Amino acid sequence: MKSAPGHILVVCTANICRSPMAAALLQHALAAQPEPLRSLKVISASVAGGSGDSVSANSVTAMKKVGIDISGHRSQPVTDELVDNAALVLGMTESHRAMLLSHSASDPDHIYLFREFLPPPADIEIGDPYGGPLKFYESARDEMVEALPSLVEFIKSKLGKPAGG
Repeated sequence: MKSAPGHILVVCTANICRSPMAAALLQHALAAQPEPLRSLKVISASVAGGSGDSVSANSVTAMKKVGIDISGHRSQPVTDELVDNAALVLGMTESHRAMLLSHSASDPDHIYLFREFLPPPADIEIGDPYGGPLKFYESARDEMVEALPSLVEFIKSKLGKPAGG
């Protein structure tokens, strides 16, 4: 039996725009929750990107506008270990979910989309702002912020109980 998963993994295509923003926003939201949620680490990775790339300047600017600094983020590719050790894996689009499911031999029941828990008719995918103007990054950030309450509630229901409870 493997040990209890220790993190939430957020993924996007290159890990330089959406997933660093989403991970920072979710980490900020969980910091306001009681244990064990407060101690959950949120990390991000790419399904198709490199390692060590800087976060996009527009992502940094969009996040600074809400008081969160992600300028130190560096990209990393997703690995089987990151997926398998995650309590929850959150993609931005259905294509990310498909890549994650093909990437890991683990239980697909812990792979979701970041906006999946919003009530219909909400769009559950977050489009890629890469290469677009700042307003595209702000729009992606706002879509993530909109999803946070329903996502945190889902995380509470799935992970918020003390071990063995």
